[in-house]
Amino acid sequence: MCGLSGEIRFDGERPDLAAVERMSDRLAARGPDGEGVWSQGAVALAHRRLKIIDLSESGAQPMTDARQAVTGVFNGCVYNYQELRDELTSLGHRFRSTSDTEVVLTAYREWGTACVDRFYGMFAFALVEHRTGRLVLARDRLGIKPLYLAQTPGRLRFASSLPALLAGGDVDTSLDPVAVHQYLSWHATVAAPRTVLAGVRKLPPATVRVVEPDGSHRDHRYWQPSYTRRPEHAGMGPSEWRDAVLEALRTAVRRRMVADVPVGVLLSGGLDSSLIVALLAEEGQRDLATFSVGFESEGGAEGDEFAYSDLVAREFATDHHQLKVPSQRVSAALDGAVAAMSEPMISHDVVAFHLLAEQVAKEVKVVQSGQGADEVFAGYHWYPRLASASRDRAADRYTDTYADRPHADLAGMLQPHMLLPDDVSGGFVRAHMAEPGAETSLDAALRLDTHVMLVDDPVKRVDNMTMDWGLEARVPFLDHDLVELAAACPPELKLADGGKGVVKEAGRKLLPHQVVDRPKGYFPVPAITHMAGPVLDRVREALNAPEARRRGLFRDAYLDELLAAPDEHRTRRGANALWQAALLEIWLQTHGT
Repeated sequence: MCGLSGEIRFDGERPDLAAVERMSDRLAARGPDGEGVWSQGAVALAHRRLKIIDLSESGAQPMTDARQAVTGVFNGCVYNYQELRDELTSLGHRFRSTSDTEVVLTAYREWGTACVDRFYGMFAFALVEHRTGRLVLARDRLGIKPLYLAQTPGRLRFASSLPALLAGGDVDTSLDPVAVHQYLSWHATVAAPRTVLAGVRKLPPATVRVVEPDGSHRDHRYWQPSYTRRPEHAGMGPSEWRDAVLEALRTAVRRRMVADVPVGVLLSGGLDSSLIVALLAEEGQRDLATFSVGFESEGGAEGDEFAYSDLVAREFATDHHQLKVPSQRVSAALDGAVAAMSEPMISHDVVAFHLLAEQVAKEVKVVQSGQGADEVFAGYHWYPRLASASRDRAADRYTDTYADRPHADLAGMLQPHMLLPDDVSGGFVRAHMAEPGAETSLDAALRLDTHVMLVDDPVKRVDNMTMDWGLEARVPFLDHDLVELAAACPPELKLADGGKGVVKEAGRKLLPHQVVDRPKGYFPVPAITHMAGPVLDRVREALNAPEARRRGLFRDAYLDELLAAPDEHRTRRGANALWQAALLEIWLQTHGT
């Protein structure tokens, strides 16, 4: 919920309020229900509000605590805010609203930066101490809520989206070669703190940054599961693990019902979203609003999975909404989806999520989504191959399995000024896989996927596409208690039954067998998967644009080869290579860089 932005100066000047207001204006879609600006000394904060908790003006932001000690802006939801409020009240604090934002401010006053350890939820926030002028920035454990940063020698700006920072102006928009290397290696993922723009960084997940008035700062990473077997789970068999996972997911879903507005579900018909619906029905939810999207079949590929979502909707008597999108609408919606992207993303379901969110936002303000289960519980088909590698070969196996292409291939793709002599993406993987705390190769791979790749691909995708329509998406499979439990779960139980075995066993207690035992589905968008028609026209236009020629990112011979056979060149992971190259250019041009 919401969008935040702000600026802190280190050069003795006052904040540029006009720039802060431009950033806030760019975030209007994330918070259509209210706006506010606050400034004192060297700091200015701005906020766009989506009313989810405490619908009155008492919940407006920027918010200053009751003792006039801290002012802050907050994006997200702390699901246990009512319990924390009760605890803080018992410690002598008083509240003027029923919002979770005020709980965040008061928790910081009581516990300092350690307050984040007590929060169950998704959040990004910026707090200013009135007495010291110190700025505190924080992001939730799984990076569900974004926070982008742009620093110059005398100033730091921050915002909930990268386009908002660009709207503020004075940002270095040159390309970061390391980030481009990651983009082309990891299916468009760029790991925090980098973005494809050299002048923009992002606060890593599970991080608190304290920024002093002189510009110095310190970071604290406050959470990281160990991915080892824990003594308290000794002796647990498959049925005990199934029940533990089901109970943890039940709690996660229940937590995410906290709201002063109705909460729906994005129902794909797959195991994960269907489990959420089943658990909400178990909690007594009646006439739950559920939403599915499908597309026209094209090129022999089916464009929807309505048979499964309809089955679940009937089983649990939901108020089901089915959206069928014609192919012409997909191509027309592409530019809107790219405009909503804080960073370039090539997954075909980006446009699907954007179109779905547009319709869902007309009905509800909050939905739950099944995002994240495949990374947390080893649901993808490549995990058995990773699990079979010895621990000392895990990094090489991961790169061979996950990367779109080897480092050597980039020499034939990129212009010389963008080439790097070393395989920086492979080096990143090796460093992460070598960190202590992961017992097996699969543990190490899941740790990297959950805390890096997931954050900066599917999680970011859902946030960007939903919030562009003022729709808040909550992801129970990324409840940090559930993630900790999954990290400790024996690898063989996650790999069982073709992947996500322990989740499938939980599903068999609640769902029709057709949903649990179906082949794994993906969000099909045939109009983009098969590069043709208006989408191909848009690709050609972007790659031949004057801006693309001036930028000189890709070699002409490489682009000519792709354009000569637009649907034939695939990366090792199956991505359309032309789409990957073109989407980066489309994003750069859309955002004026």
